[in-house]
Amino acid sequence: MTVQRQIDDLLARLTPDERIAMLHQFAPAVDRLGLAAFRTGQEALHGVAWMGPATVFPQAVGLGATWNPELVRRIGEAVSREVRAMRAKDERVGLNVWAPTVNLLRNPLWGRGEEGYSEDPGLTSAIAVAYTRGLRGDHATYWRTAPVLKHWLAHNNETDRATSSASVRPRVLHEYDLRAFRGAVEAGAVAGVMPAYNLVNGRPNHLSPYLREHLRTWTDQELLVCSDAGAPTNLVEHEHYFATHEEATAAALRAGVDSFTDHGTDAGPIVARLRGALERGLLDQADIHTAVRRQLAVRAALGEFDPDLAPDVAQGAFDTPEHRALALEAAEQAVVLLKNEPQNGGGPLLPLPADARIAVVGPLADACKLDWYSGTLLHRSTPLDGVRERYGSDRVRHADGSDRVTLRTTTGAWLRVPESGAPDEARGAEGALDPALLTGRTDLPPLTADAEGSVFALTDWGGGVLTLRAPDGRYLSVAEDGFVRASADQPGGWVVQETFRWMEHGEGHLLVHIGTGGYVSVAADGVKVAADRASAEILTVEVVEHGERAVARAAADADVVLVVAGNDPHINGRETEDRTTLALPGQQDRLWRAAVAANPRTALVLVSSYPFAVAEAAEALPALLWTAHGGQAAGTALTRVLAGDVSPAGRLPQTWYASDTDLSDLLDYDVIGGRQTYLYFDGVPLFPFGHGLSYTTFGYADAVARIDWELVRVSCTVTNTGTVASDEVAQVYVRAVAPSVPRPHRELVAHRRLHLSPGACEALSFDVPLSALGFWDVAHGRWSVEPGMYEILVGGSSAELLASAPLEVLGVRSGPRPVMELGLDAVAYDEQSGTQIVDRTKVSGDCVTPADPGKEGELVFRRCDFGEGATEVAIEAAGEGMVELALGAGGDRVPLAVIEVAATGGPYAYVTVGAEILARGVADLRIELRGTVRLAHVAFSG
Repeated sequence: MTVQRQIDDLLARLTPDERIAMLHQFAPAVDRLGLAAFRTGQEALHGVAWMGPATVFPQAVGLGATWNPELVRRIGEAVSREVRAMRAKDERVGLNVWAPTVNLLRNPLWGRGEEGYSEDPGLTSAIAVAYTRGLRGDHATYWRTAPVLKHWLAHNNETDRATSSASVRPRVLHEYDLRAFRGAVEAGAVAGVMPAYNLVNGRPNHLSPYLREHLRTWTDQELLVCSDAGAPTNLVEHEHYFATHEEATAAALRAGVDSFTDHGTDAGPIVARLRGALERGLLDQADIHTAVRRQLAVRAALGEFDPDLAPDVAQGAFDTPEHRALALEAAEQAVVLLKNEPQNGGGPLLPLPADARIAVVGPLADACKLDWYSGTLLHRSTPLDGVRERYGSDRVRHADGSDRVTLRTTTGAWLRVPESGAPDEARGAEGALDPALLTGRTDLPPLTADAEGSVFALTDWGGGVLTLRAPDGRYLSVAEDGFVRASADQPGGWVVQETFRWMEHGEGHLLVHIGTGGYVSVAADGVKVAADRASAEILTVEVVEHGERAVARAAADADVVLVVAGNDPHINGRETEDRTTLALPGQQDRLWRAAVAANPRTALVLVSSYPFAVAEAAEALPALLWTAHGGQAAGTALTRVLAGDVSPAGRLPQTWYASDTDLSDLLDYDVIGGRQTYLYFDGVPLFPFGHGLSYTTFGYADAVARIDWELVRVSCTVTNTGTVASDEVAQVYVRAVAPSVPRPHRELVAHRRLHLSPGACEALSFDVPLSALGFWDVAHGRWSVEPGMYEILVGGSSAELLASAPLEVLGVRSGPRPVMELGLDAVAYDEQSGTQIVDRTKVSGDCVTPADPGKEGELVFRRCDFGEGATEVAIEAAGEGMVELALGAGGDRVPLAVIEVAATGGPYAYVTVGAEILARGVADLRIELRGTVRLAHVAFSG
């Protein structure tokens, strides 16, 4: 029986109630049909997550920094084999993997930047295609795992993420956000997508018309759309988009959501809502049937219905030598050398000499950090571990840079960590379907207060957020019973229980526990967190030693100093929490300054999920490196690069800006109008997109570009002009020389990572689709490659393009906007100020309204062709307010009409209002909006 016949047969034999039950994330078994239970969703962003120990690869942004799709494909394959191996032992491990995240890293303050690959849609797509191909496997019929892309669509903010709306105009939609998803879907390696929590153009992503209008047109295969956790409920309870859950669930299903992730393992509420929607006529059985078919198609692809599943698909592999070596290789390739300047007429600081005495200092020097979507470490390597192993412990000094403090109570006693014989435990080692439900340890005694006290290691992570560690290295944490214990190996959890904040109180401080909002207090049975401020203990902080002093002492005795700074992925920038600044935390800033003051041969090593603005460090220090949190082999990999065993060749997947003032607002999704990312940024970045140095140099020459039908064939040579064998990342960009609309300064269209020995030269060729030179022509509603001159640029970064070739595209330029025939969709503007895009209806369509009803908003439409003359205008609008039309600008401005829109009875109650005008020829049209008016369309006649 063919797969389709199997699916048809199952659908026919399932009862209506059984079909409905399958639409929840945890679909129950149907024993009478031999249908097993099935759940959507197994996190696998950079390794199998949440299900206990597994191989941990570098964070996704680190994989993006490798610029190496083939490496990432092999990582995807390794992860899929570990999924199969773990499932063979634990049926809770799912085969429908929710990975990768392809949201673009538009703004570096986004808290989940660690989950994405790049700010560039082309690079993101290339890495996503590779990872999903690895996850899928290469069997012609069956998939090893079924990847789901996250998060559809235009999702780059955690602040108000369940209620905020991104204004995404057509050009940004087509040129930027959709492209990140399209490549992997068209490659046939994707089983579905997950909509994001936020709204786009005023409509929740779980009702996105683009699922139907775009996503499902890219492939003939069935795609399974899985809701994000709790998002169906959000449609009513947070977004208030519908009055009832029946309406909301029906609308999401009809928009294309096939599996509802809501209320954990309890399918009851979703099942009840679906039944209610059927009873009210909001759905019919065909809607249910369609969604169930899509789920069964994925299950069939995974081989569930084939008892003779191919061994290569079903066979797993777990923690193999090959996987360990791959984790090391990935971590090495992800290291980006940002700066490496010669000193005092000598050579550069890096690589380190073989006999160097090294100080490894800073809060991440002896850390191997995990993020929310990591597995539990099977192996662990910190920078300090790596350097000690490579250079010998006797040649390595260490200071973590934390302040050593004691905490004195009002009675004169000191907070103390009692001794305990309890064994160490790693958070999440046992695995959990929902790690947010994991609780802290209660088997350890809580802190007490006595005459002896303990010395705590205080680390300030910025923004006033701090952690405290006991003398044995464990973090102070708060469990469900409210007691404070030294119990955590690392900060972690959905609500982090290991972070605190000082609150000044008289001549002392209150210690606020951030996770609960309570105050640390001292009681007879131990130190605990109290909800009421009156019970809070007033603490006096006495510094035993400042971290800068310990760092300076270690630095003074070393030949070279490595200051390892960065972030903890669970603090100040993570899911649910955006960053507020690009600045390095103040304590870490002081540490590198103390180190270089004691020893000018100091390098700053940033281990982080995102960029920092470190302009002063970049000016003062001879060497800087960046790597994302590199997984289980991070320390060994970093040391091999520092020692010169491997020449660094990672490249920045996103722009590093010099300061916060370079950034647009976090909620400004218009990369074109907001001049965002390397594509449009008009300033000078601290480090540009694609930047990364090596221990050698490369030359580019012989660039040639020619059009061959629908391809642009690009060739060049690249030569290792230095003395060290190294990888290089050859990058190809395109620039429109005289575009008719704002275009990128340069845009990546191809790249390749290759290895070259000293003196070696390689001829490279790239086939670039001619369409890659195009843009979305809002005047005519189509993708357009504009005739004219282009420049093809090749080199080692977006700012160091060493060879170029001219390219001429022949043809006829598009004419002006045919407004007499087509009118104007308000959303198809060329420029805007003070407006936002909102939903025309709850099902589809866009319109434009003032961002602030009390202020004026303006839309600009360039080169509108009024022909022999337009004498009437008719606007389609809802709400209430004024619409003013004019031609030209400034002193040449010619008013056309002022149209009042009386209250229409609601935001979706549209009326058509007209006025007489006189316009002829080709001119720029300006439309001003005031009030709550929502403009959808403008028509002209004459």
